[in-house]
Amino acid sequence: MCLGHLSDHELWESILKGDQVAFSYFFKKHWQSVYTTVFFHLKDREVSKEITHDIFLNIWLKREQLEILSFSAYLKAAGRYHVYKHLKKQKVKPLSFNEDIGQLDDYAVQNEGYQQLSRQELEDSVEEFVRRLPKRCREVFLLSRQEHLSNDQIAGKLGISKRTVENQITYALHHLRTMLKVISIFLF
Repeated sequence: MCLGHLSDHELWESILKGDQVAFSYFFKKHWQSVYTTVFFHLKDREVSKEITHDIFLNIWLKREQLEILSFSAYLKAAGRYHVYKHLKKQKVKPLSFNEDIGQLDDYAVQNEGYQQLSRQELEDSVEEFVRRLPKRCREVFLLSRQEHLSNDQIAGKLGISKRTVENQITYALHHLRTMLKVISIFLF
């Protein structure tokens, strides 16, 4: 069975039906990119391989509960989540009790690099999502959100009804919210 012509979404449909061959092909197709993401952060080949295999094992075991809109964004987020989980385990520190809560403000530190990285990855995921929208829907969504045109202006510019504009924006926002829920699980 040649699976090379199938898109990720078509493979996913087969995987949801328990097709191990489709999952094996999906694994081979995406393993390297997940491993690269994990290795970039950890610089440890064995741990990176183990984490990568755990990610795909979780996908297989939880396939019926997962709703994946963008496989590249999902796998990148899963890789980062497992890296941070691994690093957190490595840096476990004993807790100490401090009676003076006022002193704690002096120790509050924010990791701006991590926040910037998370923000950039979220922006990349949103851009990837927008690229995957149908052409007309993407066009309407970008005119609305990037050029800040009103629905009437978009309808006039594209020669479509205002109702069509509203439907396209509603469709895009619904799917964007769904994608953001999935990504937020891995960010937090």
